[in-house]
Amino acid sequence: MKRAVFFLPVFCCLQAVAADRLRGQAADIRALTVSGLSSGGYMAIQVQVAHSSRVRGVAVFAAGPYYCAQGSLWTAYYNCTTPSDLAPLPPPETLRAHADRLARDGQIDPVANLSAARVWFFSGGQDRTVDRSVVRAAMRFYTSFNARPYAFVGDQRAGHAIVTAQAGNACGSSSPPFINNCDYDAAGALLELLVGPLKPPAVKEGGRLVSFDQKPFTAGGAYSVSLADTGYAYIPAACATERCRVHVAFHGCRQNAGQVGERFVREAGYNRWADTNRLIVLYPQTIARYFYVYNPRGCWDWWGYTGAQYATKAAPQIRAVMAMVERLSAPRD
Repeated sequence: MKRAVFFLPVFCCLQAVAADRLRGQAADIRALTVSGLSSGGYMAIQVQVAHSSRVRGVAVFAAGPYYCAQGSLWTAYYNCTTPSDLAPLPPPETLRAHADRLARDGQIDPVANLSAARVWFFSGGQDRTVDRSVVRAAMRFYTSFNARPYAFVGDQRAGHAIVTAQAGNACGSSSPPFINNCDYDAAGALLELLVGPLKPPAVKEGGRLVSFDQKPFTAGGAYSVSLADTGYAYIPAACATERCRVHVAFHGCRQNAGQVGERFVREAGYNRWADTNRLIVLYPQTIARYFYVYNPRGCWDWWGYTGAQYATKAAPQIRAVMAMVERLSAPRD
């Protein structure tokens, strides 16, 4: 009885602060762009390849090619982060053949769309978590489809992190919140390629960071596919009256709100650019799980913990994120 009395008020309080539903913003989603760090970079690539008719650009910090893990946690952890002679990167022709097959089966959009993709890649000089060869393999995956334009940034002495010009840890750090101050505005650089040309960023954020309920965007509930109950979106003031585009920013492992609070959604560098360039930034969130779904670091699914279709349009996490995007395109309410 004492245990029941103890938990009841906690449950009530959690219910009282539950996030609001994601409101329509009349957003223009005809040319989506995405970016992400590490598992978020892999997820960004999966979303772009799966929906290449709609997602026109992708930026990747420290992640490798599409379907690199091939449904295997072992391959993900070894071959696709720090490959070696005993655990080599999967052959590029194998990954391309898989993408071709999925496209023929209608599980992803036609790969011919990838020739029009805008792609941007970053590999930090002090990153010991994901080897530079892995990031270059991701670039080669896209250039094999003649993707243009593209960029590779490898001259920053950064650790495993999102890189900014004004916030975060020392540049060479590879520690939470995985945001490093390298005096390099990566968000501006990647958005210039994916979205540009850009107006200069706002001196100070003038929009709204809103939290929203992610549960309605999954068939079995957010927790069932390792998504958090709450996600975030940054809405510039101009988007209240003007039509804005959408960029989706995927955090990395151990970088979700449950583990670093709002550091990623406030400090990763996107919001000030969003203010002056009519860009809504969607920040979907994962959650760490230990039972049934094993995802103790709160990573995005890039090896198959949600099922064999994890890299296709039918993937539970991809479907959820695209449903959030669709919701942003609905009339303002």
